[in-house]
Amino acid sequence: MVDKSILQEQVAYYRARADEYDEWHSRQGRYDRGDEHKLQWHAELDAVRSALERERPFGKCLELACGTGLWTTCLVQGAADLTAIDASPETIEINRTKIGDAPVQYVVADLFEWWPTEKYDFVFFGFWLSHVPAQQFNRLWEMVRAALKPGGRAFFVDGLATQESTARDHAAIDDSGVMERKLNDGQTFNIVKVFHDPTQLERQLRDLGWKGSVGTTGEFFYYGCMVPVETG
Repeated sequence: MVDKSILQEQVAYYRARADEYDEWHSRQGRYDRGDEHKLQWHAELDAVRSALERERPFGKCLELACGTGLWTTCLVQGAADLTAIDASPETIEINRTKIGDAPVQYVVADLFEWWPTEKYDFVFFGFWLSHVPAQQFNRLWEMVRAALKPGGRAFFVDGLATQESTARDHAAIDDSGVMERKLNDGQTFNIVKVFHDPTQLERQLRDLGWKGSVGTTGEFFYYGCMVPVETG
């Protein structure tokens, strides 16, 4: 079981990393593994964006763990209304600068404590599922279900278990559920990192009352779009 202090350390890590986060996305600095790697990385990200685009329009949309806005910029183009939540006020400020005047409602909240009070047509979370401890997995999906209107959809994307995704100076990935992460200045933090197998994940979600599919882009990412099975 993951200690609550790890969850607090995880928030501290992403707050401290806010100004560095986009280096991971753009494959700069410690994440630069050469031009060929970078081309494949961005091609696979584009494949996820294309899959997300096919789900437009999003209607009333909720983004969990919105971070610096790498996906908020996509969502805002297809949403009638967008609420974006993150535990880090620092990343939300960066997010705001990317979104500009678009009508986004930002909420600073711990997603392990937060619960929706409104209903949405579309819930999105990018690179959040892997930071949810196994014992919190069911609660996350109960929360997503509670956030959706009838017929609503949940779309997610996260990383496959490949060492090439992480920084060159990070330790080898494993299945312990907790990994050490390092900032550019050498500070280290322990965070939750759960690598899901896409086939097993789809089966887990089916057992929890969801239907849909989970696919991969090849080497780096998995993604899925799920809808809750109506009961009663």
